[in-house]
Amino acid sequence: MIHAYTQWERITYPDAWTRRVASRLWARRVARTEHVTTVDPSEATPLLRARSDIAEWEQRHDIIAILDQLPSRQRQVLAWTLEGNSPTEIAAELKMTPDAVRSSLRLARRAVALLLTRGDGHTGGADHE
Repeated sequence: MIHAYTQWERITYPDAWTRRVASRLWARRVARTEHVTTVDPSEATPLLRARSDIAEWEQRHDIIAILDQLPSRQRQVLAWTLEGNSPTEIAAELKMTPDAVRSSLRLARRAVALLLTRGDGHTGGADHE
């Protein structure tokens, strides 16, 4: 937010600008870190929006638990995709090729499906009642 404050007059699209800056800062942090043993899920996915409804909050928490099990690049690409960005747009922002984005996205989707099938991720439902 400090970055936004210092440049507020020049920011035309605050949501997109915030996503881009947060994503780049996260990528730099990950690049500087050799191995992250534990990551706070709320820190690992800074790009998901907060929800006010309790059921949606629980679902978001479950999604974060699943996403936390993915490698950081897959998690990042999936978050951008869930926000409605195309592989070409994501590639431009993350300095990747569109093919690399599609590959990371395919691997992320496959991993999430496997986690849901194996039951490694919370999926909500009866265990919350």
